[in-house]
Amino acid sequence: MATALCPGSFDPVTLGHIDIIERTSLHFESVIVAVIRNPQKAQSLFDLEERKEMLHEVTSHLKNVRIEVFKGLLVDFAKVHGADSIVKGLRAISDFDYELQMAQMNQRLSGIDTFFISTSPQTL
Repeated sequence: MATALCPGSFDPVTLGHIDIIERTSLHFESVIVAVIRNPQKAQSLFDLEERKEMLHEVTSHLKNVRIEVFKGLLVDFAKVHGADSIVKGLRAISDFDYELQMAQMNQRLSGIDTFFISTSPQTL
């Protein structure tokens, strides 16, 4: 069973996030949306539980998606939850530069591959 992990801070949840989650759910049997606290953001708009609840509401129509909150290394979370792949949305070339480095490190640490999906133009 192929399981994808869609990590992010989702603070707040955007139409772009929903687009990536919906499209990922079409290609994988199971999708885990992993909500993290981004330590690079000084102040969150919503706490983790609020973000989890918002994501649950906007993805309730997707039966193969579940929402989880996590701390620590993404690859450790992926292993514990049986995720085979990480899926990241890209808005611009600047996203790719950062995400490529993270994908290469995650692959080196765990063997888990990262797939990139470009955001739909209507959700930018």
